[in-house]
Amino acid sequence: MTIQAPTPFSGPTKLPEQVAFDRRELGVILALYGRMVAAGEWRDYGISNLREVAIFSIFRRTAEHPLYRIEKRPKLRMRQGLYSVVGMDGQILKRGHDLKTVLQVLERKLIRPVD
Repeated sequence: MTIQAPTPFSGPTKLPEQVAFDRRELGVILALYGRMVAAGEWRDYGISNLREVAIFSIFRRTAEHPLYRIEKRPKLRMRQGLYSVVGMDGQILKRGHDLKTVLQVLERKLIRPVD
């Protein structure tokens, strides 16, 4: 009879070294970005994949500070929400668990009265 030693449990799951937007998330963000570029509101963007946060920055011109930042923070997924939209001044405009509902705060900027 062969006695096999029990396999030890692995420790806590290792977090990825970088946080990034997946294809579905980028599709939602870039759809909104495309509409705003067509409206002439936005002109450039930048993506940063850091250790604790992924950031999609939106610029009016390339040499400026970002108008808005769309952030993904996995550590906040059980609290305030995974996604947030941050304004130019650092104020959080909207935070939540669903990316489409969080981005609605930016879609309101697209609606303008017609003269």
